Amino acid sequence: MKTLNERLDELRHFIQKDDFLDGKGLSNEVNIRLFCYDAQDEIVVQHFLSQLLTDQTLRCRLIACNLFQIFLSICDELGIMEAIPEMEEADGGYFLLEQLRSAIRTEEFVEKLRYSPHTRGDVLLLTGVGDVFPFMRVHVLLEAMQPYFSDMPVLVMYPGKFDGHQMRLFDRLQPNDYYRAFNIIGEG
Repeated sequence: MKTLNERLDELRHFIQKDDFLDGKGLSNEVNIRLFCYDAQDEIVVQHFLSQLLTDQTLRCRLIACNLFQIFLSICDELGIMEAIPEMEEADGGYFLLEQLRSAIRTEEFVEKLRYSPHTRGDVLLLTGVGDVFPFMRVHVLLEAMQPYFSDMPVLVMYPGKFDGHQMRLFDRLQPNDYYRAFNIIGEG
């Protein structure tokens, strides 16, 4: 079985390959790849990503988007940041979650992710998947993103398991069906 560091090194090489950048070998599916890892390894993955994002020798351009930071920016734009702790204390976490889910739609996340023009070599890198849970579920976001990112690879750093059919965040939660993604580097 490969170590996490071996898999991360393999990821660094893989994202620069023409086949990955062009989406070859995916049977005309969208180029969405998941790099799955144990949530307990989050710090190691974050350190790797900080090095990767500053690597000037890469043959690709990483467009890094932290989903939790996007969530916070949407809350800030809606002017609700200050009210969130008070609402949770007064009405409870479940009520707060329902209010946030009704106020912040998936389309708002997609709009924050969109940019143009996409150029060959761009890779949309999604992080913060575990941090944004339960406010946003990544399988729902990926479904909504497909029409806007079909011409470029999307790489999701996923703290959980994906078996090709179901995504299981933190390898503990109820799995969600999702069939359009591929594991980028297996655990081998």
